[in-house]
Formats: sequence, structure tokens, C-alpha cells
Amino acid sequence: MDLRLALYELAAQHKLDAAGSDKLAQIAGLHREPPRLAYWLPRGVAVLAAALGGFGIMLWIAANWETLGRFGRFGLLQALFLVMCVGALVKPAARAPLGLLALLTIGGLFAYFGQTYQTGADPWQLFAVWAMLGLPLALSVRSDVLWTPWALIVCTGISLWVYAHTSHHWRVQPQDLHIYAIAWSAALALTLALSSVFTRWSGSGAWAMRTAVTLTTLMITTSALGALFDQEMSLLYGLGLLLMAGAALALASAQLFEIFALSAVGLGLNVLLIFGLGKLLFRDARGDNWVGAMLLLGVAAAGLLAATVSVLLRLSRRHALQEGGRV
Repeated sequence: MDLRLALYELAAQHKLDAAGSDKLAQIAGLHREPPRLAYWLPRGVAVLAAALGGFGIMLWIAANWETLGRFGRFGLLQALFLVMCVGALVKPAARAPLGLLALLTIGGLFAYFGQTYQTGADPWQLFAVWAMLGLPLALSVRSDVLWTPWALIVCTGISLWVYAHTSHHWRVQPQDLHIYAIAWSAALALTLALSSVFTRWSGSGAWAMRTAVTLTTLMITTSALGALFDQEMSLLYGLGLLLMAGAALALASAQLFEIFALSAVGLGLNVLLIFGLGKLLFRDARGDNWVGAMLLLGVAAAGLLAATVSVLLRLSRRHALQEGGRV
């Protein structure tokens, strides 16, 4: 319920005048500053400024492409990276935004290097090197401001690695089973590394893990769905189901519980199960059987979604009670 509307209803119910309504709003804390706004607002503005500043520098280099020359562009990008790293070292309060700008500069430097020299390297190799060079930076800054884009970089590199090793086609064939198994394992390992289990060493937070879980769920779900409609790749679909179910069980545990991540995995699991049921129902459906199959699939989807939401709510309440008991 909206707090402001509830206060209006309460004031109308007790026929409060303007002074009484204002007093009621003060008691409810309606005019108070949101909690921790003074802490998060300047940090959020600084991160946004760093991201826009990095983007602006890339656009400036593109606009002065012919004027700067090859060595001028390289020198500018390298100098920018060095300045951001030194600034992050000597200015702890601005460490996260400056570190983000340095991480983006690494990507810009590699993009320009690949465009200038045409090395013939696959794009996934550039993302892999970008992730490797950005890892010490993220470990030093210890903030989701860096871990979140770093997780995006790693997942993009994994997807491009799959694309390169499936003959540069998004194919799902029996000979590619080991490729998807390796890619999924790497994505799951990334998610575990960014979870609360290793927060003491990495400094990563909830948003880095949520990003990794969402991208990993998307990766596994789409690949498993492609395998579902290939008779020879049913094993990959089963592997996807098994991994998603295992991830759901892990995220439901007290140590790894995270409602956003668990909801994303639950949605992916729902999609895989419903598509699998749809394939079974429509495999031999003809005439009136088609309508019945469609009705049964809709009922099953609604029931599965309702069951998933019920389980999520129950787990969320249980986790809240456990946290309250610890406090």
C-alpha cells in the first residue's frame, strides 16, 4: 500500500485539519530524507559521471580520428588509463568511479588495437584479455561498480568463445556438446566466484552476483531450448535442466540465498519445463487434440508459475526470520 494514500485515508477517517494532517505526516516520516540517501546519491552520481566520461572520451577520439594519428590515439588511451589508476590509488573516496573509467579504457584500448592492426584474433580473445587485465583492478577496488561490468565482460567472452568453437555459427549439434558443457561450467564458476561465499576475498556484492546469475541463466536456457528441438541433442537439454535445478537448490540454501537470483533461475527452469512439456504434447497432436494440448499446456504453465512464486515467498519469509533471529 502507498504510504501517502494511507495517510490521506487516515486523515479523512478522523477528520483531521491541515495542522493535524501535517503532524501525522511528520510522525510517519513522510517528509524525512530517504535512509542512506546522503551516502548513495554522491556515489551514484560519481559512477554515472565516470561511465559518461569514458563514453565521451571514446567519442572524442572518434571525432578527432584523423587529427591525432596512430601514436597519439594509443598515447591518449594509455595516459588516460594510467591517470585513472593513479587517481584511484591516491583518492580512496573516488576509487570506484575512477576504477570503472580505467576498466572501460582497457576495453577501448583493445578495441582500437584490434581495429588498427587487424591481428586476426577472435573477439572472445580480446574479451578474455580484457577480463584478465581488469581482474587485478576489480580485486583492488573491491566494489560492485567494477565487478558488475567485469561479470558482463566475462559472460560476453564465454558466449563469443562458444560462437567461435561452433564454426562461427550459433549451432547446437552433437559434436558441440563438450563446448556447451565447458561454457556452462565456466559461467557457473563465475557465478560462484561472485557469490557471498567469496565476498571476503573479492569484495563483490549482490549486483555482481545478480548480473552473473541472470546472464548464466539466459545462456543455459537459450542453448538448452535450441537442443530441445534437435532429436540428437536431448542430452544437452537434460544437462541444462539438471544444472538449473542444481543452481536453484544452491540458491535456496541459507548461505547462498538471494531472492533476485533465485527468481531468475526459477524463471529459466519454468521456461525449460514448459517447452519440454509442449514438445511432448504437440508431437502427435492433430485436430481437436491440438486444442486440448494447448489448454493443458496453459494450465500447466499457470500452475508451475504459481507453485514457483509460492516457494519463493516461503523461502523469503524463512530467510527473513533467520536473519531476524541472528540480529
